[in-house]
Amino acid sequence: MATGQAPGNPVPAIRTYPPVEHPVVVIGPQYLAQYPVELAVSTKLWTLGENNFEVSDINGTLIFEVKSKILSLHDRRFLKDAAGNTLVNLSQKIMSMHRRWDAFRGESKEEKDLLFTTKKSKLFQFKTELDVFLGNNKGEVPDFKVKGGYSESSCSVLLGDSNTMLAQMHRRHTLASTILETDRFGVTVYPNVDYAFIVALVVILDEINADRSGID
Repeated sequence: MATGQAPGNPVPAIRTYPPVEHPVVVIGPQYLAQYPVELAVSTKLWTLGENNFEVSDINGTLIFEVKSKILSLHDRRFLKDAAGNTLVNLSQKIMSMHRRWDAFRGESKEEKDLLFTTKKSKLFQFKTELDVFLGNNKGEVPDFKVKGGYSESSCSVLLGDSNTMLAQMHRRHTLASTILETDRFGVTVYPNVDYAFIVALVVILDEINADRSGID
């Protein structure tokens, strides 16, 4: 099943999951796999003003990194591949009550390079639920939804308002993670789903749940 995969691609997950009917491509087709992908995301919190993530496959091979500049004027996160190339930059819209984040291709901030926007589905929530709109979607119906509540240890990414599952996330607590002030969680991405896009959503979800200074 792993034959023919390009170098650096994650290895298949052990369990099998149903593929989506149509491939979901947001960041790039090179991040599609014909098999389910299991990723491990870990972060070291508050290191010299940065909150950085590392994303690896089940063999421990580095797939992505997320570089963050917490103390800069604007909250921005940079999703990079293992070679250090910036795939997407994520920025929080200042003074947004719904905690809106915009994702742009590369390091661009131009409207033509807007890939997607996320915001909280409702202003007041007991569990975090996000609406995700692709850059060309100017309507009110989201293309994707994040449901469940990452802070409650697990959540799911769904296609639009359907029950079609695209990915699942599970937080992992260990004694070592508590002592080292790290956070670690697993992400299962279903076949034919852009796993770089899912990682970007995980980062935004983590930031929204970690930021309690605004309105929930």
